[in-house]
Amino acid sequence: MTPDPTPQDDLTPEGSHAELLAWARTRLGQERERTLAALADREADVAAMVAASEGSNADDEHDPEGATIAFERAQVDALARHALAHLEEVAAALRRVEDGSYGVCTVCGRPIPPERLEARPTATTHVACAV
Repeated sequence: MTPDPTPQDDLTPEGSHAELLAWARTRLGQERERTLAALADREADVAAMVAASEGSNADDEHDPEGATIAFERAQVDALARHALAHLEEVAAALRRVEDGSYGVCTVCGRPIPPERLEARPTATTHVACAV
């Protein structure tokens, strides 16, 4: 038995340019919401780490249990920075939707294939120009 399709399953970036732009608005909105949720999770992770270490004089640099608190914080920080960078990519893609240039390669000016946009809705180039 196949699962019921989600709204995202019904979306494909094919059709006219107007349909592409409508698809992109929806898909990029979903990307933005998912990324904001991930960022909120990372912020909650940092808050939990800070709360857990308050009042502790643990020597995490010599902890035989494994990863240090500093290492764990660095991992969470890297994930948060990645989420922020992705939010910037989504915002830039939404600006391209609004000015009508979404789906056009910024290097050669040819259309970006729908399959690439489906896989990476923030893409600014097609694969040949991305290398």
